[in-house]
Amino acid sequence: MKSKYENMKIIYNRSKIGWYWAPLFVSCWFLLFYLVVIPSFHRMPKLKTLEDERQQPGQFIGERAENTLLRLSKIGPKVVGSAANEQVAVQFLLSEIGDIIADARLDLYDIEKDVQVASGNYLLWSMVNVYQTIQNVVVKLSPRNATSEAALLINTHFDSVPGSSGAGDAGMMCVVMLEVLRVITKFETPLTYSVVFLFNGAEENPLQGSHAFITQHPWAQNVKAVMNLDSAGSGGREILFQSGPDHPWLMKYYGKNIVHPFASTIGEELFQNGFVPSETDYRVFRDYGHIPGLDMAQTLNGYVYHTKYDRFNLIPRRTYQLTGENILALVKALANAEELENPSKYAEGHMIFFDMMGWFFVYYPESTGVIINISVCVLVCITIVGYIWIMSSSTGMFRRRIWAKFGILTALQVAGVALGIGLVMSIALFLDAVNLPMSWFSQNWMLFGLYFCPMIFGMGIVPAIYFSRTKELLMHSHCLILTVVTAVMVSYSIRSAFIIMLCIGFYTLSVLINMVTKAHKTNFLWLIPHCTCQVLPFMFYTYCCYAFYVVFVPMQGRECNTNPEILMGFFTALMVLLFAPFLVPLFCLFRKSKTIISMFGVCTVVFIIFAATPIAFPYAEKTAAQRFFAVLSTVSHTDSGYFVLPVDRRPHTVDDILFENTNFTKAERMDCDSELMCGYPIYSSRWLNAVDNSYFVPGPEPNKAYIPTLTILDKTSSSATNIKFDLEISGPDHTSIFIQPLNDTKLVDWSFTKEPIKNNVKPPYYVYWSYALDPKPLQFSLEFEHDDPDWSGGTFKIALMGHRIHDDMFITEDFREFLATFPPWTYVSSWLGSYNSWQL
Repeated sequence: MKSKYENMKIIYNRSKIGWYWAPLFVSCWFLLFYLVVIPSFHRMPKLKTLEDERQQPGQFIGERAENTLLRLSKIGPKVVGSAANEQVAVQFLLSEIGDIIADARLDLYDIEKDVQVASGNYLLWSMVNVYQTIQNVVVKLSPRNATSEAALLINTHFDSVPGSSGAGDAGMMCVVMLEVLRVITKFETPLTYSVVFLFNGAEENPLQGSHAFITQHPWAQNVKAVMNLDSAGSGGREILFQSGPDHPWLMKYYGKNIVHPFASTIGEELFQNGFVPSETDYRVFRDYGHIPGLDMAQTLNGYVYHTKYDRFNLIPRRTYQLTGENILALVKALANAEELENPSKYAEGHMIFFDMMGWFFVYYPESTGVIINISVCVLVCITIVGYIWIMSSSTGMFRRRIWAKFGILTALQVAGVALGIGLVMSIALFLDAVNLPMSWFSQNWMLFGLYFCPMIFGMGIVPAIYFSRTKELLMHSHCLILTVVTAVMVSYSIRSAFIIMLCIGFYTLSVLINMVTKAHKTNFLWLIPHCTCQVLPFMFYTYCCYAFYVVFVPMQGRECNTNPEILMGFFTALMVLLFAPFLVPLFCLFRKSKTIISMFGVCTVVFIIFAATPIAFPYAEKTAAQRFFAVLSTVSHTDSGYFVLPVDRRPHTVDDILFENTNFTKAERMDCDSELMCGYPIYSSRWLNAVDNSYFVPGPEPNKAYIPTLTILDKTSSSATNIKFDLEISGPDHTSIFIQPLNDTKLVDWSFTKEPIKNNVKPPYYVYWSYALDPKPLQFSLEFEHDDPDWSGGTFKIALMGHRIHDDMFITEDFREFLATFPPWTYVSSWLGSYNSWQL
């Protein structure tokens, strides 16, 4: 005789689906991702040729932009201060602009061009950014008989980082702007306001050209809005990741006119909250020009960003057409926008916006978003209560008992989610602790096993263990949890709450359909509306997830301060919580459900093992290289050699290769107590965060011709407690200066911007000085104050770090031999440098 429990179990199993259908169920969702989502992300229009222009004039011609970029990229690296940047690139742009003006409808437009040469300084991050005689190429296009002086600014940059031709960053945007200018001026294009095209020559320095224009150029005073175009990769769809701020009208024009949308509130909030280790000229225009705008950048193949692999031939050909059509449409729209006359009148509120897989664009005011989010949350609660009420009436169960069961399932769902997140975070911390992070860097499929699988396992195994047929109640409980999260996000004015609202909204729709059709009373018929209503959310969330990986995975190759596993793991867990909570419980409809779900746990273990083997080695030659900086430099007065700076989370991957069976040795860390910045030749403020992972390899002495010199011009005292030093520095065109007051003295005034002093920036004070056309020495003054009139001992210490970051001819054979020691899967940005310090 079989027990009552066994009989119930047999009946229960008969109402389940055969376990062998589970792989097919999973495969359907994988196919949906690979056959619809990924192609949608990479979909771009066909490149239009010169022949197309003859047939349909007035279009953006991608072929012409492509040909222009080929010629621009042949110039090679265009570093501020180099002849390539200050002479060849400037003349190239002027020649192209001249040709455009020659073909323009000068009866309709006034076209002016200018080469701005500017010097100045300002506070960027905690660094005083000093620039000297840098250049911008500027074009102003104005409609004849214009009644307003207001102007729209379009900005990009033509300079590049050392060693890179800058084809993607941002030569691509330069040629797009040139073609947009050509199309507008050659064909009759109605314009209400002027358009200023700024080709700035010092963005990588960083952000100097934009500051020079917006604070010094006479055309800047009439600029009312900006479109900033940049790149963090090599072509692909340009993403709009910042707008405004507080100017929702800009997003309305974007939404109405964009041809190929790619934008998200999520990206904007991630960028503005510091999750992206980068800045663009948009920040300068916003902070120093106080103008609103759109910040757009291409992000495909970020592995080559700021490397020698950023080449013309890697940019997908259709990129020119996609970006060109978008920019042309936006320029036409914004240059005729009535809001451009006085944008301050419309400066109120924020927008919620996102594209649906590039198919169409959704945007609405934040206030509308609050109403929608709250309405959906209320609808969810009403639907759940209504479902339980109907369930009680149709089954005869007491509502109190159903609510108790619902409470238990909610607790189980919370436990499952907590288990999944706990597993994901544990794996992230473990991989970083055992020096195995970033196994997914070049092989993104590793993310599936490391983070998707444990999250799905945690969410599924707890409910599967609990013997229950009420899978609908289980999903209702998860929906209620997400509803609470949505309400909390709305209360904190987090606009990205829309992404959870969509999840619970589509699920609630499926529940309502089932309730109306009474399909929820059947064994499996309810699955049809349920799965159908999950298709669109699944595609949207996996699209967002894929876009996140395309943008953020390559970025982790230049970020060493934070554990990249936590970022990848947390975001993956979040996405699983959105696209899988109403799919994972369906595994319980299959026989052997616990075994099926356990396979995700087994997969996780296998992938962790992969992470410790060569199968998951993070780097690949050319396509996903590990980045290093190497500077042949004098270090701390007496020593010389190679200063090596790894920039990602795996700084020791080359140690065995560099120091075993070679003539090179790894020196002990310098005395950081006696030398500023430990005696290392710091190049930029970003190096400050990575210096803990750096090391010094003894080597030959570099050419001393590029070592900065310090001269005391004057030393005066206005009182017994104040001393003023007048100093002069000469040297290479990129020099870092660190100033540390000593013996309780205080810096009270200097020749640069007073912001660091007013804001009580913690010493040492960092000044970055670069020049382009004029190598005139930098002269400045420092005034110190001391409470005690006794000035015995030093007043301050100053360190100068010179960098010759262009002209490879100065790299010696010894240096080349050292660089050749690095394995082929690395990319080493190298130049000559120096460190010298004085106590005054």
